[in-house]
Amino acid sequence: MTDLSNRVLNLAIQIQQIPAPTFAEGPRGEFVRDLFLKEKLKDISMDSLGNVFARLPGKQKKARELVVTAHLDTVFPPSINLQIKKEAERVVAPGIGDNSLGVAALFGILWSLRKRGILLKHDVWFVANVGEEGLGDLRGMRGVVERFGRDGIGFLVLEGLALGHVYHRAIGVKRYRITARTAGGHSWSDYGQPSAVHELAALVTQLTAIRLPREPRTTMNIGTIGGGTGINVLAAEAKCELDLRSEDPTTLSKLVHQVEDILVKASREGVKIMAEVIGERPAGEIPAEHEIVQLALKCTQEQGLDAVLTAGSTDANIPLSEGIPAVVMGITTGGGAHTVNEFIELKPIEKGMNSVVSFVERVGERQ
Repeated sequence: MTDLSNRVLNLAIQIQQIPAPTFAEGPRGEFVRDLFLKEKLKDISMDSLGNVFARLPGKQKKARELVVTAHLDTVFPPSINLQIKKEAERVVAPGIGDNSLGVAALFGILWSLRKRGILLKHDVWFVANVGEEGLGDLRGMRGVVERFGRDGIGFLVLEGLALGHVYHRAIGVKRYRITARTAGGHSWSDYGQPSAVHELAALVTQLTAIRLPREPRTTMNIGTIGGGTGINVLAAEAKCELDLRSEDPTTLSKLVHQVEDILVKASREGVKIMAEVIGERPAGEIPAEHEIVQLALKCTQEQGLDAVLTAGSTDANIPLSEGIPAVVMGITTGGGAHTVNEFIELKPIEKGMNSVVSFVERVGERQ
């Protein structure tokens, strides 16, 4: 590994050691803000959502800016053991790749430019944003896009584990919390009366029986389920959380209508079914021929990597849904994302950093 790769890795480990569950990214955000201050960047601030901003000035004052962003939050609760296991060719730790390495790469880009004395024509805004995971509903990125709008060059979204993939299409997502309520009762003396757990289980079975198309790829997942107060109690309340996704907005809309039709018809005497929308990630895309997509591909391929165009549900959903140029690029390869055995491979970090630095340097050439 090069000095730059080692420096980025060491910073990623420091970041990973600071718990940052969605909605509680504050300590990690303050750590990043302090690093921005130490690097003497300009216009450093933290907004009301917790997003952290810093500007690297370019040599042309009127040149459009590039926004480079990485999300601070992780899927893990504060209680998770953040122990790191270092191996010969990998580091294993919860959240190390998603997205501690992505956040560290913000600084890796800065360090690389400064070491080589590169002064860009365009400004670069480095942003560590909140609310990408789970029920964060991309709230941080919504704020970032609202701040910068569509007048800039576009957005580069950094993900630690996406090396070799260039995301230019955003998968639409809609999420619900479904609640079943009944009068409840005793499992023996009130047997025959509805149980919220039984009602919800039957509803889940009905929902998951919906046939989903393989093309365009469309998915449904019941991610959490729970309810009841005891083994011998007819549950008065039970809840689950439902995630719907599709590559195609029209297909997602059709699935949403099917699901909502089932939910509306599920209530009956003694049983109340309620559904609350708890997340909505808009779909969008820019053409594969777009210049920033082609540049991202080229910068990846120049590192001897096979570059694959793909779709995903990421921070890029927000700019892409508004027709604003955005791509997602990765820093290394790895696996086990969103598990305690998440890992990153060390050797590819150099190629990942080279590709994103090259993108940042060259994206403003035509501005």
